[in-house]
Amino acid sequence: MGLIEKVFSLLEPAHWGVHPADRKRPAADVPVRGLPLPARLYVPLQQHIGAAARPVVLFGQTVLKGQLLAEAQGATSAAVHAPTSGIVSAIGDISAPHPSGLSFPAVTIEADGDDRWADAGIAVDPFGLPPQEVATRVAAAGVVGLGGATFPSALKLGLGLRAKIHTLIINGGECEPYLSCDDRLMRDAPDEIVDGIRIMLHATGATKALVGIEDNKPEAIAAMTAAARDFPAIRIASVPARYPMGSEKHLFSALTGQEVPADGRTTDLGALVHNVGTAWAVHEALRQGRPLVERIVTLNGGAIDMPGNIRVPVGALVADVLAFVGLKTEPARLVMGGPMMGNRLPHARVPVVKGTSGILALTANEAAQLDPGPCIRCSSCVRACPVGLLPLEMSARIGIDDLNGAVAFGLKDCIACGCCSFVCPSRIPLVHYFNHAKGELAAQGRAQLRNESAKRLAAARIERLARDTQEKAAAAARRKAERAAQKAAEKAAAGTTAAGAAAEAAQQASKEVVA
Repeated sequence: MGLIEKVFSLLEPAHWGVHPADRKRPAADVPVRGLPLPARLYVPLQQHIGAAARPVVLFGQTVLKGQLLAEAQGATSAAVHAPTSGIVSAIGDISAPHPSGLSFPAVTIEADGDDRWADAGIAVDPFGLPPQEVATRVAAAGVVGLGGATFPSALKLGLGLRAKIHTLIINGGECEPYLSCDDRLMRDAPDEIVDGIRIMLHATGATKALVGIEDNKPEAIAAMTAAARDFPAIRIASVPARYPMGSEKHLFSALTGQEVPADGRTTDLGALVHNVGTAWAVHEALRQGRPLVERIVTLNGGAIDMPGNIRVPVGALVADVLAFVGLKTEPARLVMGGPMMGNRLPHARVPVVKGTSGILALTANEAAQLDPGPCIRCSSCVRACPVGLLPLEMSARIGIDDLNGAVAFGLKDCIACGCCSFVCPSRIPLVHYFNHAKGELAAQGRAQLRNESAKRLAAARIERLARDTQEKAAAAARRKAERAAQKAAEKAAAGTTAAGAAAEAAQQASKEVVA
């Protein structure tokens, strides 16, 4: 793409996405408050993409804030640390913050009220460390992507050197309605975020950083611009407030004018995307030696009495946070995350995790769902899809269980943003159909892997039995040959003995005749 085309592509209004009412205020304008320390914290071992962490503490053990509770298992995993000081009172299953309400393992800590930190060690200059050591320390701090994906951040930092990254994209879009935790963090801690960005530049080898912030956050843009003024490698850019601008491919396109191929990643074009919250967590890990044990969470929705942003320790129950901000009425729906891509909670006795950006308590009017009608083929979903897919065609294929047909129309490229469902005049829950189909495809894939594994095991068994049969036959033939050879030798030896005896008898007879 030439310079002129690139300029016009940046000036051209986006033809994708939707404009839902943001409903971020007044929560965004209220100063951050700290949640009083709950008496008990439930710290999940699975707060990231990948394998669950393995516990390294025992029942009844005393722990300090920031102490390692569970270590990462495998390359794609993340360590988990104690969010306060206290005693490990249980290691077992609790309800997961997921619509299914299924359980997952967690470490329960009875808080002692002291909130004492473990020794963080001697502070070092992160810019004096090799890039790989920076990534190692980020991994040791259990830092994951705080934009929602919760991918272990150290892996992405290490990818920067292997993939020859030249640009670091920092996502400050926060396009989901209701949410303002990133906005509040950029207003209150811009220097810490910029320092974290500089550390990530050092760790990845990138030469520049582009920070994209939606234009509906002027206070955050001003604060970040001031903080980055002395660092020419970091540029703060305003991007249009449009959902889903927070998608890494769309933010990358808005900032660079380049488009990521359907089957590609931003790293293929030399860019790596991180969230502003992740940059703050990297600063805390490298400068303060503090692991990720708390985060800012937006409390919003019509049922909330005092909406705002709360600093919450990981493992605090949603019920504890709701009790702190108060409820005006019983919520018709609880959502963890944003209304477009968040998870509906089965109840409030589930823990806050590293990826919890918000807790929404929605009223009946906010959560109203109309019965879906038939598709009228208006193509509103096609115009809204930020990936350029045909949701109506994918939905039609899924409706007749033609999952391969849906894949042919781009099902695997769907980012589950919910734009299609949002604009559908028939209120068809398209994104739910797509997520269900993806789950079915994943289940089929796992079943196929199991079948292939079973076939390989069966083939290996047949091969092993055939080999054993051949080896037994060869061994039997060898023993038979050995026995035959032994009998022949014995017969030959017997013949030799008889001949010797006859000769000896003849010799004796001859002697007797002479005598």
